Amino acid sequence: MAKPQGELFQLDSPLLGEIRGERSLMAFPFFALAKNAWMKPLAYSTPTVQIEVRPSARGVATIYDKEIVLYIASLMAAKIEAGMSVSQDFTFTAHDLFTVTGANHSARSYSRLADALERLQGTQIRTNIEAGGEGEEGFFSWLSEARLQYARSGKGEKRLKAVRVRLCDWLFRAILRDRQVLDYANTYFQLGPIERRIYEVARSTCGEGEPLDLDLDLLRHQTGFQNPLSNFRIAMRQVAATNAIPDYDIRLIEDAPAPPPAEGKERKAGRRPAKARVIITRRAPALVATDEPAQA
Repeated sequence: MAKPQGELFQLDSPLLGEIRGERSLMAFPFFALAKNAWMKPLAYSTPTVQIEVRPSARGVATIYDKEIVLYIASLMAAKIEAGMSVSQDFTFTAHDLFTVTGANHSARSYSRLADALERLQGTQIRTNIEAGGEGEEGFFSWLSEARLQYARSGKGEKRLKAVRVRLCDWLFRAILRDRQVLDYANTYFQLGPIERRIYEVARSTCGEGEPLDLDLDLLRHQTGFQNPLSNFRIAMRQVAATNAIPDYDIRLIEDAPAPPPAEGKERKAGRRPAKARVIITRRAPALVATDEPAQA
């Protein structure tokens, strides 16, 4: 006897808790800051952290593709908190994913979902960041498996029933063993690419009452911004002016530009632009008003 349609899949969704992210995934630039395909490799290097990202035929996984990884990480974190057993395999509905991330439920969104899953499975990552007390040599992908499961209606129409994925070993170990999982602001998915990364850098590195003071170029490097520093400076001026990063105040401090050359002297070619730094401060929690009378 055939199973009813509702019993075809064992679902891990809907997500009942908050959106969560692993700390290293917040702090470092693993994803392209683009809406469309980014076909160039990405690299990040410091004395202690090395990251190399190679594109698939559809490009590098983007900051918008990352929404799927965050959703999976959130499902996993919710299971762990509930004392449930977890595996690397997750099954969820596109409807629930779109509801959490604020995407519309159009046919175009479903098509973009298929492209995003392909990029997440095809993008190759190599890093010396250890996860769960273990390191990895060579490359891995965010998803070792990704499948869209369909069912046929009585009229023969194909309808998406569930998304089935297998999370990579590296991220699975990081969430399961390290437990360095942080919640995201509710408005995160409403932010643009640069604002998302500024928020993630702030959330993962800015302590309580301890402002984060970063050189502008260092912040550009950490966000994964691929265009010149002058472009990033313009973008950060706008970010600081709007000050719309959830939970954090952003200030751009720019040194005065070098004075013009004295009369009769030529301006030197290749003159360096004025230095700048960004100060990120966590906002104090808003006080919740109560109707209780004041104590005498």
